[in-house]
Amino acid sequence: MADLSLDEALASLRDVPCVAGTEFVALGKALGHVLAEDVVSPLSVPPHDNSAMDGVVYAQADLSPDSETRLTLAGTIAAGHPLDRPMLPGEAFRIFTGAPIPVGGDGVVMQEDCRFEDGAVTLPANPRIGEHIRRVGEDVTAGAQVLTAGTRLRPQEVGVAALIGRTGLAVRRPLKVAVLSSGDEVVEPGRPLPPGAIYDSNRPTVIALARALGFIVTDLGRLPDRLDVVKDALARAANDHDAIITTGGVSVGGEDHMRAAVESLGRLEQWRLKMKPGKPVALGEIGRARFIGLPGNPVSAMVTFMMIARPLLLRMSGATWTTPPRFPVAARFALRRKPGRREFLRARLIVDQQGLGVETHRSDSSGVLTSMAWADGLIDVPATLTEVTPGMMIDYLPLSEVLS
Repeated sequence: MADLSLDEALASLRDVPCVAGTEFVALGKALGHVLAEDVVSPLSVPPHDNSAMDGVVYAQADLSPDSETRLTLAGTIAAGHPLDRPMLPGEAFRIFTGAPIPVGGDGVVMQEDCRFEDGAVTLPANPRIGEHIRRVGEDVTAGAQVLTAGTRLRPQEVGVAALIGRTGLAVRRPLKVAVLSSGDEVVEPGRPLPPGAIYDSNRPTVIALARALGFIVTDLGRLPDRLDVVKDALARAANDHDAIITTGGVSVGGEDHMRAAVESLGRLEQWRLKMKPGKPVALGEIGRARFIGLPGNPVSAMVTFMMIARPLLLRMSGATWTTPPRFPVAARFALRRKPGRREFLRARLIVDQQGLGVETHRSDSSGVLTSMAWADGLIDVPATLTEVTPGMMIDYLPLSEVLS
């Protein structure tokens, strides 16, 4: 069993191959998928010079030097209705936001700065030539790559695809993930709770984490502490899933059969991560399926999913490897600790008289799942740091960066 830092563990996962096939989906169904193609724009955006606001379009040659200019108001140009001729000397047009700039137009004056009377318009002195015009290709030039394969599609990427006229995209098919839990002490919610038992919170949590990533999840339920039952369930799951995730049962305890079952069916590598919370973690393979064994304590299971399982599964999905961003925030707590393990403290942002800061939960127990519901982020404490004092800047990782 290897002792690894989190960075060492992640480095071993960066080159995991993509196992997800490709499909073409309509744009309205692309959100959350991993893009399987580089997308190149066939056109410039905007495709023509257009007005950035409601105003009056004029020609530079008609402007009076250093004084107001009175021009004939020759009509109105609306978005989607370009003028069918060039501008003539001495005329101006009222123009609305998004409307094409006519041939001969050199600038737009905001309508608030113009005076309209008797079929004419008076422009202020010395308007800035070219002002308030959005130029052709200002956003996208024809032939430019606008989206990159491996991108997880957010609403803005979907919008960019629509911007260049795409109705659909080639994406990676979502992974099929099986989730199960083990242990005779674990009881399904809703059933009577016998002495010495606990309700299973891990499996619903992990299922929710996997579904938030867009995966197709199969709930295999709870398995008893019997080697034959565990082996049979894992073998069947490996036939039609890309990954199998379990919680608990991967330690060396006498009734922890998950490790023996995986080793008999495939390959298993156990890690003791130099991370709190976060051990033990087991990764392996059963047939074509990746096996991910998370710790049994609920906070440990959730944190190791976010730090280890999430990047692994996203790489298997064809997503570009990314490191979730941390942000320096002022500590509103004190901490003394031994060096050696990287620690993730459950935390919440606060705003007080000193400004923006971060506080930690009252408990650091890996069994207190309510602390994760309380938190909006994690404090990332380096392995070498032994003391945190109030006011010290410390790295804060928003949960929103690792929950989807």
